[in-house]
Amino acid sequence: MDDQTVVWIVVAVVVLALIVVVALVLNRSRSSQKVDKQRREAQELRERAEAERIEVQRREADAARADAEARMAQAEADAQAADARTRAAEAARLQSEAQGRAQRVEEPRADMEEHLRRAEEIDPDTHHAGPAATGPATERRLATPDDPPRQP
Repeated sequence: MDDQTVVWIVVAVVVLALIVVVALVLNRSRSSQKVDKQRREAQELRERAEAERIEVQRREADAARADAEARMAQAEADAQAADARTRAAEAARLQSEAQGRAQRVEEPRADMEEHLRRAEEIDPDTHHAGPAATGPATERRLATPDDPPRQP
């Protein structure tokens, strides 16, 4: 081979080597830029996630506060309902007691009225006077809640 061919081959190899070196440098530069871009994106995602975490914690706190308020309102309603049941039971007990007392009064009242009626039957002062008579025996009769008010 002649010298000129060898020179051209060496030049071609050197040019090829330069092209490969330039391609490697450009590729490494692009790769470095890509890695830097990925790092920036990752950092942005971390910052966004931190902001979202703070917002989620705020919402959780709001939800917990609302839940606590609801529980307190329910407890208050339950207490009021229990108080109302207690008052209703007391009212029922008092009503029952009042009815029992009224029933216990009926028999003595009937006995008393029977005694008054019997006294009027056997009293010689009221026996002949009839139903319109007035006197000590009729004045002794006790008034009942169903009686009309007395005129003086």
